[in-house]
Amino acid sequence: MGKILILPPEIISKIAAGEVIERPASAIKELIENALDARAKSIDIELKQAGKTFIHMKDSGTGIEADDLEKMFFRHATSKITTLEDLYTINSLGFRGEALYSIASISDLTLRSKTETQETGWEIHLRGGKKLDLRPINMSQGTEVEIRELFFNTPARKKFLKSNVAELHQILNVIIPYTLLYNHCRFSLKHNTRTLLDLIPEDKRINRVSRALNLNREYIIEKDAQFPQENISIKLFLGDINIRRAKRDLQFIFINNRPVQNRSLNYSLNQAYKLILPSQTYPFFLVDIHLPVQNIDVNIHPTKREVKIKNERKIASLLHYLCEQALMRSGKPKQAYQLLPETARKNLPDYTIFPVKSPGSVNELPPKQYILSPGENTSFFDKKGTVSSGNDSYLLNEKDSLKNKLSFARYIGIFIRKYLLFEGENSLLLIDQHAAQERITYEKLRQQIEQERIEIQHLLSPVLIRMSPQEILIWETAKDKLQTIGLNTTLWDKETIALHACPQLITNPELAIRGILGEKNVELCDIETLARRACKQSLTTGYKMEKTQAEYLRRELIKCKDPFTCPHGRPTVIEIQEKALDKQFLRKT
Repeated sequence: MGKILILPPEIISKIAAGEVIERPASAIKELIENALDARAKSIDIELKQAGKTFIHMKDSGTGIEADDLEKMFFRHATSKITTLEDLYTINSLGFRGEALYSIASISDLTLRSKTETQETGWEIHLRGGKKLDLRPINMSQGTEVEIRELFFNTPARKKFLKSNVAELHQILNVIIPYTLLYNHCRFSLKHNTRTLLDLIPEDKRINRVSRALNLNREYIIEKDAQFPQENISIKLFLGDINIRRAKRDLQFIFINNRPVQNRSLNYSLNQAYKLILPSQTYPFFLVDIHLPVQNIDVNIHPTKREVKIKNERKIASLLHYLCEQALMRSGKPKQAYQLLPETARKNLPDYTIFPVKSPGSVNELPPKQYILSPGENTSFFDKKGTVSSGNDSYLLNEKDSLKNKLSFARYIGIFIRKYLLFEGENSLLLIDQHAAQERITYEKLRQQIEQERIEIQHLLSPVLIRMSPQEILIWETAKDKLQTIGLNTTLWDKETIALHACPQLITNPELAIRGILGEKNVELCDIETLARRACKQSLTTGYKMEKTQAEYLRRELIKCKDPFTCPHGRPTVIEIQEKALDKQFLRKT
């Protein structure tokens, strides 16, 4: 008897659903695309328990004919393609006919719809893919979908859903790109009666971009470019030096009115920003590309997240050039923090005052903070004085330990504003000034946190930090964590937090806050993780140290418990032996 079996329809439907619907955000994405394909001018979404128990979406689109209502829930039922050639000229967001079929097979779904020509609307009710009811109803033109008990018959998938905050974050990540693309459409999102998004139609797209992402319009550069020979048009919205992010969370690429992911295009744009942004900070950009439909394949991924582009390298080069030219010609200089007006300061809520230690001796220069890269092709040292070169390692005695060598080394200069050079008895010691400062800051901050004696800088006027909807959502669960490391914040309005105090050791508290909020499961992070993230995001780059500052940094580094790696595992000090140099110069030793 053969071993090959034909799967029953109920299993096939669940497998298909798993390919398309991974979480509530996936279902919402499919519903939004259907609404936009129906030329909706208004989309309202209401959720309960982050969509796990209830999703309701209403649009003002063209509606669905009564004769098509049942057909929509058959597999591969679509009005978008009829022939094989249509797959290569797709202009709509949805086209496979998998969305409603997949959602209905793993939920309790009710759909109501009415077209302009129908006298009444129609309602269909399905559970687990099986039709329970079909009846006429009174309603206005458009479509409504109610999804209850998502994954009720696939408990394994339901078990892997994350917290409500995490699922809401994913939902916002799905909705926001469409709000940026369709600025003439109204979008609203409610969760448990609370409004998370309410975006009115905008005539100018830059207004929608600024409002949806809560970015200052002054710092957004708008640029259009046409390439008639290639039949390509490109529209760019670029953040200048005043918009810095701790991660790549505000980077959007659209091709032919579809949000997509493309590593090559993303890389080219980020490379252009290296002209103005320090390492470990990321820009905001929105790129909208229109090209011939035959030059793009949107059918290579089950959820259409990735696309294949003809002449991808050429388009990437064009984007890099356009971005670089726009930043150099139109970017504004770095602006100071936005402070609260005098009349608003009187209404601020009370906040916790941290114990503050008196500053150290004025004769000691405080170290500056920088961002740099590690050295290569040299011997690395750990805190025990172990030298590792290739596959060989050996333990140095106390006299020859790296800490001892560094203590007696003589400062001789700085190389490309990155590496501090110290001369030892028979070797050259190089300190990565960024990695060393990061280690020093991290250990001091962690010690202050553990001792509950954080040295705090209280701001005379609070600093306003504008947040994206996703960041506000995470801040609400993480504000107590921020407080434990001395970042005292309160909610100023629904889109902004106010920073009242920050640790003296952190030079850029805004980036530190964004870095912490970008951490996965920030509410579960321990003190070590929070301190490491805060220090990583509080550094600047390209500073030329004076001799006294370099000597101060060396002394502070030697005091650290773990001086020879930064908090993220990179070496802070390397040594080049005299013998290694003699060998390179073909000198006899």
